[in-house]
Amino acid sequence: MGTLYLVGTPIGNPEDVTLRALRVLRDVSLVAAEDTRTARRLLALHGIRAPLLSYNDHNKAARIPRILEVLDAADVALVSEAGMPAVSDPGRDLVAAAAARGVRVVPVPGPSAVLAALAVSGLPAREFTYLGFLPRRSGERRRLFQRLAAEGRTAVAFESPRRLRAALADALAVLGDRRVAVCRELTKTHEEVFRGTISQALDRFPEPLGEITLVLEGAPAPAPTTGGVPEEVLAELRRLKAQGLSARDAAAGLAVRTGLPRRALYQAWHRIR
Repeated sequence: MGTLYLVGTPIGNPEDVTLRALRVLRDVSLVAAEDTRTARRLLALHGIRAPLLSYNDHNKAARIPRILEVLDAADVALVSEAGMPAVSDPGRDLVAAAAARGVRVVPVPGPSAVLAALAVSGLPAREFTYLGFLPRRSGERRRLFQRLAAEGRTAVAFESPRRLRAALADALAVLGDRRVAVCRELTKTHEEVFRGTISQALDRFPEPLGEITLVLEGAPAPAPTTGGVPEEVLAELRRLKAQGLSARDAAAGLAVRTGLPRRALYQAWHRIR
């Protein structure tokens, strides 16, 4: 039985490929590629002639049995359009099917837009949350950000340039004006890394182009509390109370923004004089 190799490929700069990746691509009997045009250019650049088979979301149901048949007797390399296969792409289904069949699955690590963006962002990177591609619809994005409101870890996501401004606006509305890094066209000729606040990023990118990796600062550490509610949240409650907002609405809104229990906020509201 053969081995399925998960081969990391460049996310932009074609020089970002490992010697091991090139050796594996030369040696395997078949290269299953999410985008055969991208894979063919990479192979041609390094003088590699290997049989290519298209494998993507649209044909994976038909391709998996064929690839498993090849794996019965020979090695196969799986490559994504860019970066590591099986992460936010259809390779996961092939890996699961191969593992269930008893096929040895071996990673050949390579470039990662997630780790590259996180490293260059300047934001805390000891722990982080990977969100994949952000939802297309504003309501779904806001619900995702609401779940992240109290998350202290840095978050990394992919976004289309067409939806970047809408995503930043949703993040600003739900999370507040946190620090952010907008990484555009990583490792490519026009690479750009913007570091600042979400509102500053909105000003910086009126019409962004290229592939976007977004790095969002996590929630700040809790401040000293009074009655279980941080002082800065109490100050916000006072401000909302002075504006005439109801206890119910103020508690509900702040619960979403801060991650604090609605009941604790409601009780704090009534303790305010």
